[in-house]
Amino acid sequence: MEASAAAPREADERLVRLTAPAGAKVASLREREAGASYLRVAISGGGCNGLSYKLRFAEAPKAGDILVRTSGVEVLVDPKSALYLRGTVLDYSDKMIGGGFKFSNPNAKASCSCGESFSL
Repeated sequence: MEASAAAPREADERLVRLTAPAGAKVASLREREAGASYLRVAISGGGCNGLSYKLRFAEAPKAGDILVRTSGVEVLVDPKSALYLRGTVLDYSDKMIGGGFKFSNPNAKASCSCGESFSL
């Protein structure tokens, strides 16, 4: 049996905040994922502007993770991604055109039209 990671550090919504519509959508999606307790928000290299957002569900925190409770969702952020995410708001729209999850990141100097990548 694998040893569990240490409890994650906790942060507040100044790191990352989900709007009420985003929290509701994540909660409905989480119901379909077996064992998914957390939403992991991460930044990775790639996308049209150099960095891209990644959303996925996680069963448990990893060592070093930061936990943010926002809009009824427990969000995990790794320390490296936290540097790029500080102050980010995640919203959700169910519009037919232009709908989906949208990131509003005050650290981004430029972002692509799809809103999935950015540069600093």
